[in-house]
Amino acid sequence: MSVTTMPLDQFVNDLKQMLTEASTAFDGAQTTDDLDAARIEFLGAKKGRLKAIQKSLGSIDKADKPAAGKELNATKNAINAAFESAKERLAGGASGPSNDPNFDPTLPGQRPLIGNLHPITQTINELKDIMGRLGFTHAEGPEIEDDYHNFKALNIPTSHPARDPLDNFYLHTAQAQADSIGKELHNDNPLLLRSQTSTVQIRVMETTKPPVRIFSLGRVYRPDTPDWSHYPMFHQMEGLMVDENVTLADLKTVLKLFAQSYLGGDVPIRIRPSFFPFTEPSVEADYFWDGKWVEFGGAGIVDPNVLSAVGYDPEAVTGFAFGLGVERLCMIRHQITDIRYLFTNDVRFLRQF
Repeated sequence: MSVTTMPLDQFVNDLKQMLTEASTAFDGAQTTDDLDAARIEFLGAKKGRLKAIQKSLGSIDKADKPAAGKELNATKNAINAAFESAKERLAGGASGPSNDPNFDPTLPGQRPLIGNLHPITQTINELKDIMGRLGFTHAEGPEIEDDYHNFKALNIPTSHPARDPLDNFYLHTAQAQADSIGKELHNDNPLLLRSQTSTVQIRVMETTKPPVRIFSLGRVYRPDTPDWSHYPMFHQMEGLMVDENVTLADLKTVLKLFAQSYLGGDVPIRIRPSFFPFTEPSVEADYFWDGKWVEFGGAGIVDPNVLSAVGYDPEAVTGFAFGLGVERLCMIRHQITDIRYLFTNDVRFLRQF
């Protein structure tokens, strides 16, 4: 008894025709019932057309069966993909315009709920942009510092109250870990969470020859009791310029341009005599904002001792430095009355920005 064989070309053509008809049926389904009927017709486990063609695989010549099986699998995957696509289309459009006679396409859509950048992050991004336009390059440094970079290189003497253990976060555990890996740290150079971003200025000057024109932005830590204007963790922005013949007039010009860029308009600025160990002379910068003078931060001409500590010649170069509180800038811009609002993570507050 002879067995009728099916040519491979005919088998492939039957598969292509079935795929075309299945795709048309799935794409044309308007309801889930239509789609289910088409699924049974083409993918039914007992009487589906794909099952019927699969049975005819036995009539293919033995030499052609590998190619026929490959075509059959490809067709099966394509039909299944067409079915899933139609299924997703109908599921997504169940309450859409094609099934809702009351749908009005002229009405505005529902606005997606998206998050906002934190006001501190917004302020930092804007400050980076302003300082970049003023010609300063952004620099970063570690938040865990040693006593040398945080105090000694900044001309802060051992007896200065800024070194008081009650005013700093000294890290005895980190000190022990550093000693255990062979890092040369001693009791006179302990580790602490940096109390100012001026440490970045020292690290940059140690590795960079003049001229230097950098700014740094980052977190600093001081064990202050939280109140409306103090918090144990906050952000500072430091600026530094070192070159030949840098004067206090250059500092005031930069601060003036910064105020105009951040607050807008012709913002009056004044500088008052002050004292900082790392600048001489030292000043406090105030801006006239919203009808009153507001303190923005400290500044001054870099002390010659600081220049010498990093290997610069104080007779050849001079420089200025300034430090501003990021939270204070943010609070002034947005008229926020309590710094603690910035760290409560209350979305009702944060959504305002």
